[in-house]
Amino acid sequence: MFILKRQDVEITGVQHPKTGQQVPVLKYQGQTFRLISVFNAQQAEEARTFWRDLTDNRGKACVLLEEPDRYSVWGKVRIEQLSEEGSGSGVAAAPSFTQAALLLLQAVYFDIEDLLGNRQASAFEKEIAKVFQQWNFPKATSADEIGNLLERDPLESTQVPPWQEHHLNTLLQELHRLGKEYFGNPTFVERAIDALQDLPETEREQFINWMNQSPLGKLWATA
Repeated sequence: MFILKRQDVEITGVQHPKTGQQVPVLKYQGQTFRLISVFNAQQAEEARTFWRDLTDNRGKACVLLEEPDRYSVWGKVRIEQLSEEGSGSGVAAAPSFTQAALLLLQAVYFDIEDLLGNRQASAFEKEIAKVFQQWNFPKATSADEIGNLLERDPLESTQVPPWQEHHLNTLLQELHRLGKEYFGNPTFVERAIDALQDLPETEREQFINWMNQSPLGKLWATA
């Protein structure tokens, strides 16, 4: 639909009337768009490919926002749609998908702690906290909440964060970026993917299939 620059748009947060969470919203020429996925500065081609697939092949009304440090894809939505669960681009993630994403997060975190030491692990925790805060992840703002996400087994926890698919897309994009920054290469991916063996086989396959439908599959080498 459009490729836009940051100065062209207004980005605000709208409170979801049911969940109370802040939903990132982009406004452009009287139209409203909701965040679908975020890509880092080195993923320009992946971002454009994802955007073209949504607009050309799936008929979605989307914009691609180009910023110096990231690219993001936003889907058109009416504000009143936010009162409807699963409406517009804000697709609720299956709990097992959120658990899988948390397994990958913890695998990278523990890898950093084991191989690079506590100081680097603490720095990583602060970087992930910034991601959670910047993109308004529910149940991931306080130090206790973030600590639980990094330490507590997501398969045993009685409460999985109420994240949507755009949250998982953002987390996994940023997690891969941070992993490459800390290790200097993507060798951490194979070790992290091994953590998905803790999931039941069906849920693991569903999650990998979901990742392979987006640039995440290429990043995490799950194809």
